[in-house]
Amino acid sequence: MNGLRVTMAAGAIIFTLLMAIITPVAWVGLLFVGFGLYQTSQKRIFFRKPGWLMTIGILVVITGGCAAPSDQVDDDKKVATANAENEADQQAKAEEEKKAAEEKKAKEEEEKRLAEEKAANEKAEAEKDQQELADTFGLEEVLVTRVVDGDTVELKDGRKVRFIGVNTPESTTRTEEYGKEASNYTTEKLEGKTVWLQKDVSETDRYNRSLRLIWLEIPKDDMDEEEIRTKMFNADLVLNGYAEPSTYNPDVKYSEYFVKFAREAREKETGLWAYGENGTTKGDLDPKEEKKTTTASTPKSSSSTSTASTEEPAAAQEQEYYQNCTELRKVYPDGVPSDHPAYARKHDRDKDDWACER
Repeated sequence: MNGLRVTMAAGAIIFTLLMAIITPVAWVGLLFVGFGLYQTSQKRIFFRKPGWLMTIGILVVITGGCAAPSDQVDDDKKVATANAENEADQQAKAEEEKKAAEEKKAKEEEEKRLAEEKAANEKAEAEKDQQELADTFGLEEVLVTRVVDGDTVELKDGRKVRFIGVNTPESTTRTEEYGKEASNYTTEKLEGKTVWLQKDVSETDRYNRSLRLIWLEIPKDDMDEEEIRTKMFNADLVLNGYAEPSTYNPDVKYSEYFVKFAREAREKETGLWAYGENGTTKGDLDPKEEKKTTTASTPKSSSSTSTASTEEPAAAQEQEYYQNCTELRKVYPDGVPSDHPAYARKHDRDKDDWACER
């Protein structure tokens, strides 16, 4: 009998615990049940029939568990509904943000594409304009691979180019003052660089080197002095005292500019002009050679004035003048030595005392 009571009591406790989880009202019934069990286990009891106390407690638990859960369930439903709505709102918001981000990204990509397309069009247009200018001035784009000396370079295609209108001090077969400086300057400015060549009249010199003007940038006007000063390397050499102007017909397009620039450099004693008013090599600003005159072969009489020269040659040859080597070779195909009446220093470019040799 006692075992049955214990079993029923255990069942009642488990049941009331479950019901208490559902609603707080069931806890009151649980207290009744617990107190009834306590009284049952005691010899001295306050109530003669503690079973009724447990029964009442169980009924309270059942009533509270059945009556109140509806409100709790409603609250739970409301909470669940609110949570669901909140999650839905958050999801919708996240979708909107994602959509907005995608639209923003697409807009940025489109703007970037349009900007790149515009830049490409502008670049193509600029290149087209530059090419038109290059064609107008007869400019040829080339790559300089090696510098021979201050006024001569070698191109990627193997051609050697001699700069028109200028002469830098020698630094190869022989050395003149400031020759190495000029060669180093040209190396720094041109080696490995892309430049534009411009022909004047002549194609090549006697050493089969192309005769050209060197432009570092394509000019907008190839006869504008400021453009020549800032974009033509031949002019740059003269302005900075690395070269003297050296004019040879028929390539005279820029000779007046080069002479002007050289006078500016000489006044400032820039570069090679620091070594003297005649520079360190031959050029257009050197003193002109005086023309020799023919004198009679008749010996001087004793009555000649004291100002007359007593060492004047008996028969001096008349000096011959030729504008360039092309004209001279028509008369002297192999050139002339330094003691020949047709010899002129300006025709002796390699300074070997032989002018216009082949």
